[in-house]
Amino acid sequence: MTEAPTSRFSAAQPTARKILNVTLFNVGWFACVLGAAADRFWVGPLAVAGIFAVDLWLCRHRRAELTLIAASMVIGFACDSLLILLGVHEPRRRLLPQPLATVWLVAMWGNFAPLLSVSLRWLRGRLLLAAVLGAIGGPLAYYSGQQLGALSLGDPVIRSSALLAVAWAGAVPLLVWLSDALEGRLATMVRSPGRSQGCDTE
Repeated sequence: MTEAPTSRFSAAQPTARKILNVTLFNVGWFACVLGAAADRFWVGPLAVAGIFAVDLWLCRHRRAELTLIAASMVIGFACDSLLILLGVHEPRRRLLPQPLATVWLVAMWGNFAPLLSVSLRWLRGRLLLAAVLGAIGGPLAYYSGQQLGALSLGDPVIRSSALLAVAWAGAVPLLVWLSDALEGRLATMVRSPGRSQGCDTE
């Protein structure tokens, strides 16, 4: 009998997987923000690349995860470029001209994607709740980035915060739905008895 493939973390260790997932996300977030604040713009993207490597090593469905990461970065680039154009915020930058989103910002969007397959997996089917969490968490993240010196919010701050809330209220449900759809599509293409779905261990 052929043994069903398993992830690097067994089904008996879902909590450890989630703790690692959240820890790596925070490492990537602070590397991007603090690196940008210190004019070391390469630190964040380099750290996030390492996080991607760990995430994909632990992940069952690497094709779906890679697609989600790439889609998150494309959506993030478009979203932040529009927000910069509207004067919502201005990040510390190098290489890409204004109003294009900076490389470290795009890396942060990619860094968010692995959360959707593991720690935030419970948001699937709860898109309204995902929108609420996005509307709250998005502005808080950018405000924290301003406090750490990585970007500046446009005046008035209330307007900038409101536009950030709208943007993230749309982006988070979209990414949650996309994460679920990509996994579901892959599951229908490659069905294997005994193989559970996704990167998480449930």
